[in-house]
Amino acid sequence: MELVCLDLEGVLVPEIWINVAKRTGIKELEATTRDIPDYDVLMKQRLAICKEHKLGLPDIQAVIADMGPIPGAYEFLAWVREHFQLIILSDTFYEFAHPLMRQLDWPTLFCHKLEVAADGTITDYKLRQPDQKRAAIKAFHSLNYRCIAAGDSYNDTNMLGEAEQGILFDAPENVIREFPQFPVTTTYEELKAEIRKASLRQIP
Repeated sequence: MELVCLDLEGVLVPEIWINVAKRTGIKELEATTRDIPDYDVLMKQRLAICKEHKLGLPDIQAVIADMGPIPGAYEFLAWVREHFQLIILSDTFYEFAHPLMRQLDWPTLFCHKLEVAADGTITDYKLRQPDQKRAAIKAFHSLNYRCIAAGDSYNDTNMLGEAEQGILFDAPENVIREFPQFPVTTTYEELKAEIRKASLRQIP
């Protein structure tokens, strides 16, 4: 009874806000959880910038519509699903993730929700629960699942620490340096090797 729990952005799909920053030219939106560990601080900053520049949900969804999975992600997920049950634990929002989930054949996703005005302005966000990635792993443990988790950012490290094995994937140097207890991978083949190593079974 083993689950593989994966972060979404930076692991399976590109960082959404970085792509929005590039498309709009609003450099301040390039900040992610790789830079700012406190997700609440980061989201308040993002919403303030969006309000200042009159950037609404339709504008962001237009950028997401042109995005796709990271090359190799679809095939990697097919391998994971063949050998494990798969859960995506992300601090993104359902309003952002929908078109990306379609391209990944609709894996189960736990994330958050936005509050949006009739004119498309993002007025607020609602966290499903605080520290939801770690809380999910703890809940899976209560159901007698072993968890192998992978992520790339500060907001993944509680999840990685709670799992039987946490793995960093394509993480920035500052995260790797601060969390040396987690093995580091940069390709899907390396990530598959670490998942095999963490499993109690012989996985081909």
